[in-house]
Amino acid sequence: MKRVVSVSLGSSKRDHEVEQEFLGENVLIERRGMDGSLERMKQTILDLDGHVDAFGLGGMDLFLTIGDRRYLLKDAQKIVSCAKKTPIVDGSGLKNSLERKTIQELENKYNMFVNEEKVLVVSALDRFGMAEKISDTNCDVTYGDLIFSLGLPIPINSLSTLDKVARMALPIIRYLPFKLLYPTGDKQNSNTNRFEKFYNRVNIICGDFHYINKYLPNNLTNKTIITNTVTSEDIDKLKIRGLKRLITTTPSLEGRTFGTNVMEALLVSLKGKKKELESKVYEELLDDLNFSPHIVDFY
Repeated sequence: MKRVVSVSLGSSKRDHEVEQEFLGENVLIERRGMDGSLERMKQTILDLDGHVDAFGLGGMDLFLTIGDRRYLLKDAQKIVSCAKKTPIVDGSGLKNSLERKTIQELENKYNMFVNEEKVLVVSALDRFGMAEKISDTNCDVTYGDLIFSLGLPIPINSLSTLDKVARMALPIIRYLPFKLLYPTGDKQNSNTNRFEKFYNRVNIICGDFHYINKYLPNNLTNKTIITNTVTSEDIDKLKIRGLKRLITTTPSLEGRTFGTNVMEALLVSLKGKKKELESKVYEELLDDLNFSPHIVDFY
């Protein structure tokens, strides 16, 4: 049996374990939250290195991407360097393949993104494949990178503007402690409606669930969320707030959708490789596994 472990900077309250068959291989998938502790992440990886088939780097990005440039985040680099024998991936390779494919499928099969809809992408740098694909549609798109990462009430309305901001800011931001950029530990279990107005003006909200949850408003009537890493408790909360439709880019496994880091680690383990795969290989594996968006319509 293959074993995939996601070591996450997030809350241990969201831990989950599932055993399932993929392409004829039995795989044990585990998500382990370290409650915001970088030292626990390092030690867990050191302890498991060479004893599992692949690691997922959860709750943080190794790279932030804009166009053809990737910016390495120093905190994440320290964690990744602890894995000497087992491959470790952060999900960025799969985001680029799977999430572009998801948006295309939603456009073709479900007629989404075709009627000049208003869309909020909470962080394009975290989900650049998704953001770029949505930018090719006729939608009115707001990119919330400054809002959700830095807490600045400054929406960005084009990828070209974001590119200019990123060129200036990321060479500095990549050295900041990751907890200043992203909800970690118990912060993943709380939210405030401080920036409710940015949700209210759109009907589709896309991106990382912890960013979405960070300022989640009480009223989500007639809105669609496209994300992943949601638990059954998250789904109940969204339903109570009136969400119309929830779409996850990763499949539901026993009531839980894992992050892209877990799914990328799964694909790497199935190929028996020691590093991230090429985009073409990811696409072939996704087709073989028949991964497709998981859609829940609440009404």
